[in-house]
Amino acid sequence: MAVFVALGAFFMTLFGGWVAQRVTDRRHLVLGLAGGLMLGVVGLDLLPEAMEAAGDDLYGVPQALLLFVGGFLAAHLVERLLAVRRAAHGAHVTAARSASARGGGRAAGGRTPQVGLTAAAAMVGHSLMDGIAIGAAFQVGEGMGTTVALAVVTHDFADGFNTYTLTSLYGNKRSKAVAMLIADALAPVIGAASTSLFTLPEELLGSYLGFFGGALLYLAAAEILPEAHHEHPARSTLLCTVAGVAFIWLVVGVAA
Repeated sequence: MAVFVALGAFFMTLFGGWVAQRVTDRRHLVLGLAGGLMLGVVGLDLLPEAMEAAGDDLYGVPQALLLFVGGFLAAHLVERLLAVRRAAHGAHVTAARSASARGGGRAAGGRTPQVGLTAAAAMVGHSLMDGIAIGAAFQVGEGMGTTVALAVVTHDFADGFNTYTLTSLYGNKRSKAVAMLIADALAPVIGAASTSLFTLPEELLGSYLGFFGGALLYLAAAEILPEAHHEHPARSTLLCTVAGVAFIWLVVGVAA
C-alpha cells in the first residue's frame, strides 16, 4: 500500500519539474516562486515536524532547532568553500576560457554547478526520507499513512519544481537537471519500499528534518531569493514568493 501511494509522489514531482521547465522565459518569477515554496516547506512543514519528532533539549535548546542551525551553517560552509575554490582556480582564467566555462564548467554570474548538484542531491535525500515517512506511517496505521501520504504527495510538486530549478540555476546542463528530477521522483517510491525491511526511529527522522530544513532555508534566503530580485526587482516576483508560501500553508492545512 505504501509503495502504491508513493507513486503519487513520483508523478507529482515530475509535474513540478515540468512546470519549472516550461516557464524559463520568466526566470525571475520561477525563482521567486521557488524561494517561496522552499521557505514555506521549511517554516510550515519541515521544522514543525522536526520539533515534534525530535523534541529533546540539549542545554536548554530543542535538538531539532540545534540541527536546524547546524544545517544552515553547513550549507553556508559548503557554499563558501566552493566559492573560495572557484576564486583560487579562476583568478587567471582568460576570457575565452570563461566563455567555455559558461557552457558547463561554471554557471553564469560566477555560480558553481557543483552547488546546484549538491542542493539537488539534498532534495533527493529529502524525498527518500519522505518515502520512508510514508512507509513508517502505514506501519502505525492506515489512517496515519493516508494523512502523511497526502502531505508528501501535495508538497512533492514543490520538491520537483525546486530540484529542477536549483540544478539549472547554477549552470548545469538541462540533461543533468532532468536526471536529478527523475532521481527525486523515484526517491519516495524507493524510500516507501525500503520500510518493509526496517523501522525508522521517530527521533532520527526528526533530527534529519531539522538539519535539512536549515540547509534549505540557507539556499532560499542566501541564493534563490536574492537571485530572483537581482535583475527583476518587480512586484510580481514578490507576489510569486508570497504565493509559494501560501501554497505550502494551504497544503499543510489540508493535510492536517
